[in-house]
Amino acid sequence: MTILDKITKHKIKEVAERKELFPVKLLEKSIFFDSPTISLKEYLLLPNKSGIIAEFKRKSPSKGFINKYAVPEKVSVQYMQAGASALSVLTDSEFFGGSNEDLKTVRKFNYCPVLRKDFIIDEYQIIEAKSIGADAILLIAAILTKTQIAEFEKFAYSLGLEVLLEVHNAEELKKLQFENRIIGVNNRNLKTFVTNIETSIELSKLLPNECVKVSESGISSVENIIELKKHGFKGFLIGENFMKSANPGQACKNFIKKLKSN
Repeated sequence: MTILDKITKHKIKEVAERKELFPVKLLEKSIFFDSPTISLKEYLLLPNKSGIIAEFKRKSPSKGFINKYAVPEKVSVQYMQAGASALSVLTDSEFFGGSNEDLKTVRKFNYCPVLRKDFIIDEYQIIEAKSIGADAILLIAAILTKTQIAEFEKFAYSLGLEVLLEVHNAEELKKLQFENRIIGVNNRNLKTFVTNIETSIELSKLLPNECVKVSESGISSVENIIELKKHGFKGFLIGENFMKSANPGQACKNFIKKLKSN
């Protein structure tokens, strides 16, 4: 059983429990539920921004805690002040040390697109994402069928949420109907957890020009981004490279400053 299998199995149980504790009618009463969302796509295409989706992540299944005591309001505000285009927040607790409260906090302190990064396997989680203040959700092709992707995407759009559709290989691309506005390529091999940006470069040739291409995981240098831009990428999701620093916000600032000087 792969790590992704373990996460998905646990998520099914977790979602069932959350449905009991926080029914949909309760989620719909959230102060965020009827609030207008901010377009992730538009922010990624702004010429005065970096294209970086800076991620708040405390730990990962492969490396354990990266930054256990990081404070979401402080880090997220510093990310935006550094010039990030958007924010990503891990809300999975069991494997990534995150929470819905982390995203709510980030929402309260920032006016920018906020991506809820989690393992969505049920429409309930999409309603939940809207109720905690997310502007966009992550859908992972590896854990969903072609039908689920189409249905979840349509449902997300009906709530005003955008979708970052994530693929890992050419096989998963067959699940996409290419109506997807934002497509992310995860450079992490789900079996070995090794990252290689060549994954993004290879898959970029198979993606339609009209979609916004986002490269995720394993981006550790400005040179990586310069190379990815040559292949049409507009977005760059970076988490661990910043979060492993004692001061993630400063690490992000230094990175973007160097990027802009090139």
